[in-house]
Order: sequence, then structure tokens, then C-alpha cells
Amino acid sequence: MTKKFLAALLIAGTALTPLAAMAQDPIRLAFLAASSQNGYNDATWQGVQAAAAEAGDVQVEIFDGEFNAATQYAQVEDIIAGGRFDGIIVAPNDTVGIATALEEATKAGLLVASVLFPVGPSLTTMTPQVPGLTVTVASNPVIGATAQANEVIKFCEGKDPCNVVIMIGQLQFPFDNLRYQTMVDALAPHANIKVVATGEGSYSPDASLTAFQDIIQANPKIDAVLSNADQHLLGVEIALNDAGIPIEPIYLIGGGLNAITVDKIKEGIFDATLSGYPRSEGYYAAQTLIKAKKGETVPSFIDPADLAKNPLVVDKVWLDANPDFKAEWEG
Repeated sequence: MTKKFLAALLIAGTALTPLAAMAQDPIRLAFLAASSQNGYNDATWQGVQAAAAEAGDVQVEIFDGEFNAATQYAQVEDIIAGGRFDGIIVAPNDTVGIATALEEATKAGLLVASVLFPVGPSLTTMTPQVPGLTVTVASNPVIGATAQANEVIKFCEGKDPCNVVIMIGQLQFPFDNLRYQTMVDALAPHANIKVVATGEGSYSPDASLTAFQDIIQANPKIDAVLSNADQHLLGVEIALNDAGIPIEPIYLIGGGLNAITVDKIKEGIFDATLSGYPRSEGYYAAQTLIKAKKGETVPSFIDPADLAKNPLVVDKVWLDANPDFKAEWEG
């Protein structure tokens, strides 16, 4: 290389050190899905991938948590020991138990984001409770459950009694227990509303079908079904049809805003659903970790509902007024 060429490069601001000449290592992020077989988690993974593709210098990998807290905890430990990743995005199976492992991850220098739920003892404290955790991308579950219950309360005006069934995921999960208690507490002051049964749907149409079949045998007169998950309503619909009970008079509200439910609301089969943003959660979480790794200032809490165009509760009126709306996930 001639002195004249060297001078030209220096004038252009080109560094000629071996360090600058080498390509930078890509940022590597691990997505710890609660379950990679779950439609909501799959959409979150799509969001993670989209943010990585947009950045251009990011590699991402998904880990299947199998809806098992111990499996997910071990995955965090393995990632810390392996040293291959710069950051972790976790959809926690155990929002309390996973905190210790994630704190060890942050101590090891890993960036950490939690999606769907905050990690720590409080499910309503959205800013990070784990020391060193970078960002929580989630909506306060109490706000959502209250909004759903309020829709049932409006429907039940003038009906006495108004018999309500609550379909919840699994009461053993702290987040489902919180949602359930929030719904019960919101309905309790209204003397005309009777919660006649509670079913655990396990986020499965099949499990919801079985649970609801048992419920309607003991409670054939039902006015409303309040559910935290759209998947539950699919099982409820089948159970009602099989029993010959007309669906139209029954108010059905789910949670998650998936594509199947959107279609059924448009058709007048379901009435409403609480909005869910799985793809946005993954996208914002990955985007935030990428920015943080590059030294940029980032927020510690992002509520995807604040950045969405659709309302907290989506019903047929809103969908008819917004015919081009597309849900973020199916399942």
C-alpha cells in the first residue's frame, strides 16, 4: 500500500487499525417462549425476528419452555453458562420463580426483557423488579380484567338474575388468579349478577369444551361467559352447540384478540375480546435490547396497548368501522 493511498484513506476518515477493519460481532438474543407450540408465543417470536431483521446485525434463537417453569429456569442457567448470547427475552412461565435466574443473568452481563407479564412478586408493578432487568413489555393484567368485567356489567343491566360463567386459564398461575379475583371483585357489587360457575380452560379449546360441558349440565341458564382467553370461547361455542343452547342471546367476551375471534365477532357469534399484542411485545422487547446493547437510552417499561390503534376492548361496532384491521396472531 503506497504512502499516497494511505494519506487518502486517512483524509477520508478511514481507520486502518486491525480492530476497525474487522466486522463487528452480531448481537445475539435468545427468546425463551413459555411454549413454542403456543400461537401467542409464536407471534411474539415473529416480532422478535422482525426487529432482528430490521436491525440487520442481530441473530435470534428460540427456546421452548414447554409451559414448564423448571425447564425455563434451566434454560436461563444454560444461557448464562454458554456465553453465546448478549440478551434474553422471556415470556415467563413462573413470574416469581424465574426472577432469581434472571437476576443471575443480569449479573453475568446479559440484557433481559420480559414480555406479557412483569417478572417479580408483583404482577401490577410494570417497571422492572429484578435488579438489572432492562425492560418489561406488557400490559397491567388488572386493567384488562377490569375492562372485561365492566363490559359484562353493562350487558347485565336490567337482567336479574344475570348468570355469569368465568372461564380462566389455570388458577394455579399467579397471573390467572389475579385476573380471576379482579373479575370477581368487579362483579361483586352488582346484586343482579351471579357468578354461577368457574371453569379452567388451560388455554385450550378442548379443555374448555370439557369444562364447559360439565358447567352447563349444572347451570343450563347462562347469560354471559367472561373469559381471559379467546381459545376458551372456542370450546364454549362447541359445548353450547352440542347442547342445543342458542349462542346469540349469551354475551361472550374473551381475551387476546386473535384472528379467529375477530372473524367470529364480525359474524356475531362472539361479542368482544380484550386486545392482545404478542407480535408487538416481541418486536418492542427485541428492539429495546438491541438499542441498549448499542449504548442507546431505552425505557424500562413499554405498554403495547399505548402504542396500538385499536381500543382496549374490541367489539363488532369497532371492527365494522375498521374493516382493514388485522389481528397479530392466530390460535
